[in-house]
Amino acid sequence: MNKSELIDAIAAKADISKSTAGKVVDAFVESVTESLKNDDQVVIVGFGSFSVRKREARTGRNPRTGESIEIAASNLPGFKPGKALKDAVN
Repeated sequence: MNKSELIDAIAAKADISKSTAGKVVDAFVESVTESLKNDDQVVIVGFGSFSVRKREARTGRNPRTGESIEIAASNLPGFKPGKALKDAVN
């Protein structure tokens, strides 16, 4: 499912226009992004939680030359599914 299919599904289930559903999806994505930027966790009970995971600096290897390289520390967005979502999928 891509973004436009998600918008169509939300519009149909919530009985709202596609334009409004698009604004809802955009607002949701923007809100989650802002929270993660501020190092906050977003928890949606029954669905899952979004959080920022910290990746430490490490030494890697260039596969082409075999040379060692330093990989800088970084932050990554993460998602952990909730029990209800896991149960629905299985």
